[in-house]
Amino acid sequence: MIFDIARNAFSASANGDVLSLSIRRQEARTVGRNGWRVIEEEVNWQADETAIIVVDMWNKHWSWGATERVNIMAPRMNIVLHRARQSGVQIIHAPSDTMDFYKEHPARAVIQEFPHADPPPEREMPDPPQPVDASDGGSDTGETNMYGAWHRQHPDIEIEDADAISDNGQEVYNLLAHKGIQNLIFMGVHTNMCVLGRSFAIKQMVKWGFNAVLVRDLTDAMYNPFKPPYVSHEEGTRLIIEYIEKFWCPTILSGDLTTPEPG
Repeated sequence: MIFDIARNAFSASANGDVLSLSIRRQEARTVGRNGWRVIEEEVNWQADETAIIVVDMWNKHWSWGATERVNIMAPRMNIVLHRARQSGVQIIHAPSDTMDFYKEHPARAVIQEFPHADPPPEREMPDPPQPVDASDGGSDTGETNMYGAWHRQHPDIEIEDADAISDNGQEVYNLLAHKGIQNLIFMGVHTNMCVLGRSFAIKQMVKWGFNAVLVRDLTDAMYNPFKPPYVSHEEGTRLIIEYIEKFWCPTILSGDLTTPEPG
């Protein structure tokens, strides 16, 4: 998990708040020596055309190292979500396998009421192997017994009635289509697993044509430093973030969503 500080955030427009984001992506360089070029640029998204999807920020994980890092991340994430919500961004909480806990919550009920919307044909995307080996489950604290230790989202992340709760990609798509949302901001865990692979996560949404970014300082990977490429857990997370920037979507910093634009 990596914590950085960025600068931009929200400004007002005739149609509501605008998100000014400093995005970072990587582009293949094939002229001369092959390599990757980091590209940083500013983009403006309408807040009311944007949703944040909070991926699998569970109250507990089978790996205590993962649990510890989520405990650190959750309060900061809650601040970011509060600021984004105030500016008109739709918040979608997606703690997989916990829908029974939220079956009476208004934010769970509201997303189930949207009519079915047919997703577009999926775009063909390159999907090369990831740069870290998590075949052992990825715990850096020695556990190998993988089980569902969670039953709800982390309690430090507030859920308001106007939010939505779902772990189903079709339900999420129904909401996005109904509200005309085309921009998605992803945060949560784990970067090399659920954040990429869930039915509501980066790969699926990019294939459906949404604009997507990952908040790179509000995520964490499942990676054991005793597996290839034999680097620290933090370096393993950084490598996954770079992989996403190269093949799936740009990244931003959480400060883009909290720091008021000078006015």
